Amino acid sequence: MRQAKFDVGQVVRHRLYPFRGVIFDIDPEFDNTEEWWQSIPEDVRPHKDQPYYHLLAENDETEYIAYVSEQNLLPDETGEPLRHPQISELFAEDGDGQYKALFMQAH
Repeated sequence: MRQAKFDVGQVVRHRLYPFRGVIFDIDPEFDNTEEWWQSIPEDVRPHKDQPYYHLLAENDETEYIAYVSEQNLLPDETGEPLRHPQISELFAEDGDGQYKALFMQAH
């Protein structure tokens, strides 16, 4: 199993599509329905054997939850805060456009 490249609280953007978001959960490998996976056009369909990220995502029009493969994410370097309405339920903003999870388990 691969180590996740991104962390909970990190702001990322999609490599192909115009949206970005903050990671709130990570699956070590694909953990969604086969129907969902098959709905992705074959020429851009990601591999299943990689980390997948749950994002509080947004684009110019709306906010939503996204499920994105690691191969399709890049770090967001804008430093701009996100406007997703659920962010304050899960994170505290650190002032640098990054987010700290409010409910992290101690390791």
